[in-house]
Amino acid sequence: MEKRSYDKSLLMMGVLSVKGLPLLLKQRLEREFGPIAIITESIDFSFTDYYVPEMGDGIERFFLAFERLVSPDDLARIKTLTNEIEDEWAEDGNRRINLDPGLISESNLILATTKNRSHRIPIGLSLYGEVTLIYHKKGWQSFPWSYADYKSEGIQKHMTAFRAFYLQRRKLEK
Repeated sequence: MEKRSYDKSLLMMGVLSVKGLPLLLKQRLEREFGPIAIITESIDFSFTDYYVPEMGDGIERFFLAFERLVSPDDLARIKTLTNEIEDEWAEDGNRRINLDPGLISESNLILATTKNRSHRIPIGLSLYGEVTLIYHKKGWQSFPWSYADYKSEGIQKHMTAFRAFYLQRRKLEK
């Protein structure tokens, strides 16, 4: 039987930070994952206070999209690397940067996570994948488990722009 490869996806990353996007962090991410094609503007992260005890006040949320498309079976390796980078930027054992890698395809956004829940599937390396949004009828649809920020119109606009970028990149790579 012939082995088929996956269609490539756009690597995107949700970033929570109290430090913005320091140049050294940007350079490290580009060394690991290739050039960053899009950086969204930052917004105050007020969707939950879950991260405040660890990261402190003033948390910002922004998103990155990388130029190179990746195979979906790389997601676990990518999440492992982003966890290591978070540890490198930690201060006194507390994260100052939170990196949430995900994949955008024509039809969905999949996020990687360390936490198992009923709606998540193992992707290797003790990590899980979650379909957070699906693209259907010219728009994003969320689920009861989708994070509140990903349900918001503003974030979905960014994901729509990332999806359009992905569709362009995919045409170029064919």
